Amino acid sequence: MASGNIVQDSFLQSVLDASSHARQQCLHLVDLAEHSALPASQILPDTTKDQLSHLQRQLNAELGSLRESSREAIFEVRGTKQGTAEARQEIDRLHLQLQNLYYEERHLRGEISACESYDHPYQQLPLVPVEKFLELQPKHTNDDEKELMFARINHELAEREALEQQRQGLLKRKQGLIADNKKRKDDLASLDKDLETFIDAAKPIQKLFEKQY
Repeated sequence: MASGNIVQDSFLQSVLDASSHARQQCLHLVDLAEHSALPASQILPDTTKDQLSHLQRQLNAELGSLRESSREAIFEVRGTKQGTAEARQEIDRLHLQLQNLYYEERHLRGEISACESYDHPYQQLPLVPVEKFLELQPKHTNDDEKELMFARINHELAEREALEQQRQGLLKRKQGLIADNKKRKDDLASLDKDLETFIDAAKPIQKLFEKQY
């Protein structure tokens, strides 16, 4: 696979291109040195020496530039790795938050489902039928289902409170009647006792009259 298909960064690609160019120069310099090789007793022509020297200077310059570029590339790669690690940590954090949100959503949906299926005691109240209630309270004709239910419950509460007041009034009246009956019973009992006392006191007089007549 060609390096261009892997490396997408323009700076790194320029470093690779410079490295490839320096390699080609090295190979060219080696080839030229091999073709110009002479026995030890012979001396290279000046032109060949100059050419080799020129190529060597170019190669040294290329290698120096390549070293500097390599250092910069290393720093850039390190920065990219650090940025990638930080981005991965942020992604992991966001993923964890997303999982928590999914869990919370499932929990809330379960709570909503439980509330919707809960058999609330108000559903068992003996409320006035809707038709009868609307006849009594026509102002609630346009209410929605929720508002109508609240109105029916409040109506039932008012009716029960009124009945409770009536019950309390009747209970007080009953207690008053019981107290009156008890007082009358006590008065009658006291009267009976007084009569018995009177009869006992009258017995000697009765006996006296019986003796005289």
